[in-house]
Amino acid sequence: MQNLSHYKDIFDQDPEEIERLKERLYSDPGQIDSYVQENPAGFSDEELKIISSWRHFIKGRFYLIRFMKSYAVFLDESHPPRAYGVKGLAMQWDLVTNLPRIIEATLIPFKDKIIFDGAFSCYNLFFGPEMKRNILDRFRQAKAGYGIITSLPFSPEESASSDSERLRGFLSSQESRDIHWQEIEEMIRKDPGLLPVYSQEMGKVHARRYRKRLREIGIKEGWFATIDGIIIAGGAAQEEVEKAVAVLLPPEKRKLVYIFHLK
Repeated sequence: MQNLSHYKDIFDQDPEEIERLKERLYSDPGQIDSYVQENPAGFSDEELKIISSWRHFIKGRFYLIRFMKSYAVFLDESHPPRAYGVKGLAMQWDLVTNLPRIIEATLIPFKDKIIFDGAFSCYNLFFGPEMKRNILDRFRQAKAGYGIITSLPFSPEESASSDSERLRGFLSSQESRDIHWQEIEEMIRKDPGLLPVYSQEMGKVHARRYRKRLREIGIKEGWFATIDGIIIAGGAAQEEVEKAVAVLLPPEKRKLVYIFHLK
């Protein structure tokens, strides 16, 4: 590699040499601190702040999930998973098709956004329906746990969603419920106050099944109340059903009821 006496000399290097240079930098990120302290190119304080932030890079393999209006969504392979909103700058995202795709990339902070370091490799692998469901389920878990991360460094302690949001994420699909049933049971055991959240989310699941069955037997419209997957009341109006629930159940159980409308 040619000697680099000025940062602009990097533009004269071959792509392979630039990749080797980046690998050396990522293997010893302390070089970033040394460069900032010495500041041989005479960068401004604001520019040095940007360079210093690159210590918080994330290098690895990701699933490229989808393209949003403001960024592309990168899902990592950690446990629990994390999803990052990555700006493409001059990248033509529409050249990448058949999502999700596996990519190798290095994410770096740039002011209050996340970008990548200018290059990534895309695996020529395509997923079947079951694998796609698993990847998208991990994406739902990531959103439930941390949201979509749009700046670095990231602190799980500061950014983690509430337990109720995490529980909703775990309950969001049958695949997720199957995978996380132990975590679901443990969360409710530790905090019984999450039972209403569980009941409401599972009530939505049971309501979908009941709507189909009720239509099959000829009921076209009505209001129904369920608890633990069992219909306990029904009527032509919501108020009618709520009054029936108040009569049937003690106050502490009423918050576990899910009421749905068939129409």
